[in-house]
Amino acid sequence: MKYCSTRGGVCGWDFRDVLFSGFAPDGGMFMPESIPVLSPQTLRGWRGLSYTQLVVEVASLFVPPELIPRDDLQVLVTDALSGFSVPEVVRIARLKDGLSVLELFHGETLAFKDLAMTCTVRFINYFLQKENRRATVVVGTSGDTGGSAIQSSKGLRGLDVVVVYPRGRITPVQEKHMITCLEDNVHVFAADGSSDDIDQPLRRLFADQDLVKSHRLMSLNSVNWSRVMVQLAHFIYAYLQLSGVQEAENEGDLPELEVVVPTGGAGNIAGGFLVKQMGLPLKLVAMVNSNDIVHRTVTSGDFSMAANVTQTLAPAIDIQDPYNMERVFWVLLGKDGAVVKKMMEEFQQTHRHSLPADQHKLLSQVLSTGSVNDAGILDTMRRCWEDNQYVLCPHTAVAVWHHYNCSHNPKINRCYIATASPAKFEAAVQRAGLTFDLPEAVLALDKMATRYQKLERSPNWCKDWEDRLREQLQSVSSVRKSKGMFYS
Repeated sequence: MKYCSTRGGVCGWDFRDVLFSGFAPDGGMFMPESIPVLSPQTLRGWRGLSYTQLVVEVASLFVPPELIPRDDLQVLVTDALSGFSVPEVVRIARLKDGLSVLELFHGETLAFKDLAMTCTVRFINYFLQKENRRATVVVGTSGDTGGSAIQSSKGLRGLDVVVVYPRGRITPVQEKHMITCLEDNVHVFAADGSSDDIDQPLRRLFADQDLVKSHRLMSLNSVNWSRVMVQLAHFIYAYLQLSGVQEAENEGDLPELEVVVPTGGAGNIAGGFLVKQMGLPLKLVAMVNSNDIVHRTVTSGDFSMAANVTQTLAPAIDIQDPYNMERVFWVLLGKDGAVVKKMMEEFQQTHRHSLPADQHKLLSQVLSTGSVNDAGILDTMRRCWEDNQYVLCPHTAVAVWHHYNCSHNPKINRCYIATASPAKFEAAVQRAGLTFDLPEAVLALDKMATRYQKLERSPNWCKDWEDRLREQLQSVSSVRKSKGMFYS
């Protein structure tokens, strides 16, 4: 299995190189040069596998055994997923009227990011130890990614983690999962801006190949292919558990499953799209909040940012740059890197792009969407409680709104992706008039010391933030070369 850039400038890279790279050198995103196809026989053969076993099977399709032998891969994945709060790692809540919620939030930071992040960090650490070298992770976060990257990487000797989050635009629990980690390899910055603002200086840092090589920079956002790769597994797990394939005839057609996904940066929905390309009969629905660029793109072909990111009750998907849509476009457009490069460079320079009619038609055939405002989020949370005594986080409510407000084919089963625990969004739960007992681990965060640096807004904020982060990277590298402690 080899990898190439969605913009056509890079090909023939292996999994290890892609794992340590983030964005490709040409600004694109890495994708497998060929997408494996899962036969109906293979899928039926996986029916009895646990979630952890499915992650191993999926990863083995994209990670050659000469890079990570199968036995090592099994150990890495099993160790990564051993610390989750439920034995099965993920769990399905089967509620009234066909409402099935796939809970992906039983990791340390109570968000679905923990699933792929823990595995990806284990892969990284595997190669670092094998090669006796270091790396530095740089992460911009809209809420959950930063905490997950920190908790998955804290204390590792060969890895420093630099995280930038949008101050005042995430919940207290999300913030505390980052700023309460005082490990010497963790460096947290609070920026006066949106997560899309943060992406701008980070893209400039990664575009500087001398900087990337000298400090061995890499990304743990869903830019990183490994994150998307691991996330393929929960779509397959949902399909095997909920589609009815268990009861279907062995020689008959595979039944379809509708999967509804709350969507921001589009990494999760891109994973679902890839699984669909691999042969899983999925009907995909991407649900967004008031930051509705994905919805507008699918319904009207208007792939354009709004003037500002709207702050909503579902802050982890308050995003106007759904960067993983580049992966979807690349597959839809026949892996034509030149077309994708032109499209994405126009979008990045002008924040606007209009899909031609033929491209818009292709996209609308494989993806449905909907948009939910804060009132709809609160109404969905209340209704789900009244019907099931089940508390949704606001992001999951963005998806479940679809259950209560859209018509459904009774012959097709449905799955709603729960991306975070309501414990992370206490204010939204209270605004819905509901209560939720916070876990002890969350209550303990209030008593912990904190450490972070501020990135203030200024007339030339993007350059200023880039310079501050460059200085941090250089300082960290200097200290590590002398084998010293950064925070004394």
